[in-house]
Amino acid sequence: MKVLVVGGGGREHALCWALNNSKKVNKIYCAPGNAGISEIAECINIGAEDIENLCKFAKENNINLTVVGPEAPLVKGIVDLFNENGLKIFGADKKGAQLEGSKVFAKEFFKKYNIPTADFKVFNNPDEAMRYAESTEYPKVFKADGLAAGKGVIIAKTKEQGIEAVKKIMIDKKFGSAGERIVAEDFLEGEEASFIAVLDGKTFIPFDSSQDHKPVFDNDEGPNTGGMGAYSPAPVVNEEIFNKIIEKVLIPTIEGLKNEGIEYKGVLYAGLMIKDNEPYVLEYNCRFGDPETQPLLTRLDYDFFEIIERAINGNLDEIKDKIKWKNKASVCVVMASGGYPEKYKKGYEIKGLDEVKKMNEVTVFHAGTKWENGKIVTSGGRVLGVTALGNTIPEAIERAYEAVNKISWTDVHFRKDIGKKALLRLVKG
Repeated sequence: MKVLVVGGGGREHALCWALNNSKKVNKIYCAPGNAGISEIAECINIGAEDIENLCKFAKENNINLTVVGPEAPLVKGIVDLFNENGLKIFGADKKGAQLEGSKVFAKEFFKKYNIPTADFKVFNNPDEAMRYAESTEYPKVFKADGLAAGKGVIIAKTKEQGIEAVKKIMIDKKFGSAGERIVAEDFLEGEEASFIAVLDGKTFIPFDSSQDHKPVFDNDEGPNTGGMGAYSPAPVVNEEIFNKIIEKVLIPTIEGLKNEGIEYKGVLYAGLMIKDNEPYVLEYNCRFGDPETQPLLTRLDYDFFEIIERAINGNLDEIKDKIKWKNKASVCVVMASGGYPEKYKKGYEIKGLDEVKKMNEVTVFHAGTKWENGKIVTSGGRVLGVTALGNTIPEAIERAYEAVNKISWTDVHFRKDIGKKALLRLVKG
């Protein structure tokens, strides 16, 4: 089988890595890929959002299956285009991808189908949004309606921060056209978790739990990023909460999608807040999480290609009870460029990668890297996702940071507390 993976980040490196472990896959292409991906796949110089040329490449090279990593091509309609051309592709179609492409669509969908979420208001007009920001009670959360690479959510603890959030999103257009509409919602206190499932239109396979770390600095301080690290499993999602997520979130969502005439084949990723032992949906994503995919796929004890193939063919039910997870914990620490998620410099040589390759149960997933004059250099905000397995979460954390400390480049930045919330829960028992 020849497989094309669309994207060039840490998630896509993990997807390529998992597909490369399948006996059914003999050739992987990745567009555009990165330096790390180039070691296991042939990188193609086509951007992830250039869906017409991706379709042309898939046809000309007889690609058997395409796997879409990022959200932008899904929202653009890459799945619809490939389907029209008789090409197999894994991902939500354009209608389904609205769940991520529009926060307004998602929140109204939650309300319509009684999916637990925070109360909210939608504003199309900056003046109305500003009046709301000046008069409401705080804390509140302000979200750009459209795609903003995980950075379009601003938590405002004070009126001044709320006014600044509206200004940033709707007036200064910090996130471009994504900020033409804004969602203002109640702030939910609790602990976040990520819940990912693969759907085939009728059946779903839930992945094991995980937890992302969005803010750039330790103790969840600073602006939101695409994600600074993740671990799996997440102790906050115990068996009771796992079942509640399926009953109160996943099943109503699948029924709602059917009711809306959407045959959803792909990934559904719920960003959740666990409050008083109840799950609330903060947002939906229509693709694998980044960096959650890295620890999840290193724990998956089943052929990843077969899961995807069956999702497309609509027969996940035949393997639903066969999916297994390694009885291990996995922790991913994101190493980023100093200054991210704001301005940062590129082109610094990354040292120590060969030393880490010698370590057991450690995989370095590349995100913002490229080859330059025979050396691997930084080329993005999030640069590497250093991922380690361990028999326990503390062991996986220790191994991940041991690897992180062997890697260096100028102005490197990473959080030093990935997995801390899990440790606190484990101590409490």
